[in-house]
Amino acid sequence: MRIGVLGCGTIASAAVRGIAQDGHVITVSRRSEEHATALANCYANVAIAENQAVVDASDVILLGLTAEVAQDVLGALTFREDQRIISFMAGATLSQADAMVKPAHAVAMMMPFPAIAQGGTPIMMQGDADHVREIFGARNSIFPLRSAEEMAAYLCAQAVLSPVARMIDDAANWLGAAGADRAQGEAFLRALVTSSLAKSECGPLIEALNTPGGYNQRLRQHMETQGMSAALISGLDDLS
Repeated sequence: MRIGVLGCGTIASAAVRGIAQDGHVITVSRRSEEHATALANCYANVAIAENQAVVDASDVILLGLTAEVAQDVLGALTFREDQRIISFMAGATLSQADAMVKPAHAVAMMMPFPAIAQGGTPIMMQGDADHVREIFGARNSIFPLRSAEEMAAYLCAQAVLSPVARMIDDAANWLGAAGADRAQGEAFLRALVTSSLAKSECGPLIEALNTPGGYNQRLRQHMETQGMSAALISGLDDLS
């Protein structure tokens, strides 16, 4: 495909890295020029251009702009009716993105994570799932959402990633203070959590780890008593 990228920040750059070896012709904007230059230096099929030249050269356009600047940037550009737009803008709904790119069509919005550069990452998206799968589905798991409201809820819920990483980091630091190799401890804990959750739903996993008096049960119950679950729900309510 001929793919254009408007706004080449950290996330959009990672998305390009994830598809750059799939035979596409990719044109990225000079916005976030450090990322754009790194991509062009790394991949022969990635070129840098001014915003309108990106639009002119592309059939599919990925919007990596922030919602705060999108209206001004996109309003100065001329799109074609046959162009498909996939928005990465967390601060704008799919319908809002669609209004900014007329007469082109915003067919989907998706929220990729940095790991999309390597593949194997979940992608939450709203809109035409087939278009997203066509570009990103070969290496990633696509999770279609039904509405802007569901997307907003998922955006809140995905923030659980940072607290989970904080817990693993704290546990690794505890291992280091106890005399263990901190780096190896962190690697072990990351592998333990990711492999366990990848192979089991949470409910059955909690039950399997619920051996009376066992380490997992005792730590979970301690943290629940300290308000872990209530703090999580309260934080999600605040985000929403």
